[in-house]
Amino acid sequence: MNEFNNRISAQRDVLTLVNSIQHYREPLFGLTEKAINRWVTHNAINVSDPIVTILKSLSENLFFLANRSQEQITEDYKVLSIRISDLISTLRQELAS
Repeated sequence: MNEFNNRISAQRDVLTLVNSIQHYREPLFGLTEKAINRWVTHNAINVSDPIVTILKSLSENLFFLANRSQEQITEDYKVLSIRISDLISTLRQELAS
């Protein structure tokens, strides 16, 4: 699987994970800052909630990864990919608690 598919897959996994939680009135439609802010507002979530922090971090990292996807795979790219996987695992734990 190439880098583009990995990034898209990660985004899809995050959205599926968040939207599988039944107590949110409105689903998360994307991982842009505006989409996350809309989701927070419509679901009356505190902006300092760890889930929001994780989502914003994922958004920033995936955006950076998108900009790097045209470049040769570097050690930084690999480290960032691992960071994204770790953030998704942390998000999964936060949503389960």
